[in-house]
Amino acid sequence: MLALRLCNLGVKSLLLHPLRSLLTVLGIFIGVASVIWLLAVGEGISVKAQEQIEGLGADNIIVRTIKPTEEKTSDSRGPIPYGLTREDYAKLTDTIPSIERALPIRELRRQFSRGTNFVDGRLVGCTPEYAEVTRLVIDRGRFLTNVDVLREEKVCVLAARVAQRLFPLDNPVGHSIHVEEDYYTVVGVLKHRNAMAGIAGSFSGQDFSNDVYIPIRTLWRRIGDSVVTRRSGSFQGEIVELSQITLRVDEVHNVIETSRVVESTLAWHKELNDVNVVVPLELLEQARTSQLMFMLLIGLIAAISLLVGGIGIMNIMLATVTERTREIGIRRALGARRRDITLQFLVETVVLAVVGGATGILGGLVCPLSVRVVRGVLEAQFPRTMENLPAAVRTVDPIIVGWSLPLAFGISVAVGLAFGIYPALRAAQMDPIEALRHE
Repeated sequence: MLALRLCNLGVKSLLLHPLRSLLTVLGIFIGVASVIWLLAVGEGISVKAQEQIEGLGADNIIVRTIKPTEEKTSDSRGPIPYGLTREDYAKLTDTIPSIERALPIRELRRQFSRGTNFVDGRLVGCTPEYAEVTRLVIDRGRFLTNVDVLREEKVCVLAARVAQRLFPLDNPVGHSIHVEEDYYTVVGVLKHRNAMAGIAGSFSGQDFSNDVYIPIRTLWRRIGDSVVTRRSGSFQGEIVELSQITLRVDEVHNVIETSRVVESTLAWHKELNDVNVVVPLELLEQARTSQLMFMLLIGLIAAISLLVGGIGIMNIMLATVTERTREIGIRRALGARRRDITLQFLVETVVLAVVGGATGILGGLVCPLSVRVVRGVLEAQFPRTMENLPAAVRTVDPIIVGWSLPLAFGISVAVGLAFGIYPALRAAQMDPIEALRHE
């Protein structure tokens, strides 16, 4: 009963100054909501980054061709070959027993057309396993098969956007498209695949929306390794056999050791520095470590917000004690003990902290919806600016961290108690006679 009376008395005292109480609650509200919002945004960014890395496969090793500086790739006799070769592919698969499977990939920029419709995109020579590794999903028809590769068939699979632009009304399967001067029969159409952002500076982003996939042996036979492009009246050439080799390791615990063997096997590329070995498992571990550090930093920033809210509570309660000095004296003269005075002011402080914490949790829970609404408005009002932003910013969805709700609420109450103790003790220590004389 005593506790209930103290709560009623505390609430009534706070309602006597509604604006001041509201502003105090607002400080706690902002602190709690900021904890939840910052952790949610941080978790969303971290999960997106880890999904990108996991999409590469924790048991994979990715070896990519990198174009060296122009001074290293050309001389008076013309362009010099660079990057991964078919000999590298054979050496890796034949000499490293822990490699379970290897996927050779060759990528070229080409123009695809059908009638008056055309698309500039990426021509990818690959094997059937490419769809599984990159998580491509068939919408109509089929993907490439081993028979297509062995027979060097002139068939292709279209990305969703390419199919839509070249065949706006027809079903592409069974029809042909032109790739530069050559033509290929469409055997499948893929579902839309989101772009993959660049990861930690080690792996460049990939956009799958304008891709056309053909058997890699067909590409080698019909297009070859030498590619010549014309720019500003001059010709530039390059000789590249493979753009990428994706290696599947038999056991995850063998990935790091296998990557070292791969680097040793490809050591002859160090002179041109035209090959990069990416180990998704290492990137994943780095991402998780970065996530922990990022969450700690965000938590520290949010804790400062709660600290500011606590200081606001102390400031208001000290002012309240001064204003209610005469009331304190009357209560003490009527028999109230120092403990009763302390509890009264602590109850008021806790009420402010609890209300601020509860409303802050509600404000934090609307974070995902708020971000989506704001992003939609910005995309409608400033489409070009939004397109230029990194994919992580444009597509990130905040994820509410479950433990952040009780943590933020608990901290808000603890902050309220911590910053309310001094004003409450100061009120309890007042001399009743001096308090009664106070004007």
